[in-house]
Amino acid sequence: MNTADNVLFLLKTRGPQTAQKLAELLDLTSMGARRQLESAQEKGLVAFEDVADKVGRPSRRWHLTEAGHARFPDRHADLTLQMIQQVRSLFGEEGMDKLIAAREKESEAVYRAALDAVAPPARADVLAGRVEALARARDAEGYMAETELQQDGSLLLIENHCPICAAATSCQGFCRSELQVFQRVLGDACQVERAEHLLSGARRCVYVIRPVLGHGS
Repeated sequence: MNTADNVLFLLKTRGPQTAQKLAELLDLTSMGARRQLESAQEKGLVAFEDVADKVGRPSRRWHLTEAGHARFPDRHADLTLQMIQQVRSLFGEEGMDKLIAAREKESEAVYRAALDAVAPPARADVLAGRVEALARARDAEGYMAETELQQDGSLLLIENHCPICAAATSCQGFCRSELQVFQRVLGDACQVERAEHLLSGARRCVYVIRPVLGHGS
């Protein structure tokens, strides 16, 4: 990616940033980062908000606009929405439920195969490897997924993009059971909770995965 694309990518994956922080991340001068941001602003891809800090003057935080987010497109959004409307028209909500259930079953089988190739689900000591495998599977599907280990031993599965957002917005059933699917494929050695949800107004989707104490060895 070129520098302009890297700026957008960092704002997508890390959220609002100051020009100084972007300069550090991209090994640019502060002036160079500001020029990149101003150029993106002229194209309508980014905007800023002045945020009051505890001390000193407000800091300027840059973020993606709707057009900026659109640079990370949904998968065939228009076609997907048309198909959803057609399924509803032809087969009603029952037909939609069957379609969603079939998609969930297929996705679960893919994730389970990817995770079981790393380690069996019953062991808490290999949980990090299984979560990483799940993140790779989701990343391959366009979710810009990554993991983070927390100080308390829990893991975050972070999805910075939703490639089916248009479909999920139109029919929230597409993501209603992701938490349950993740729980089933990760196994009883952990508990999975959704901490942030894009469709609820969050910038991204985040799942907290906590090992079950005393489970496995």
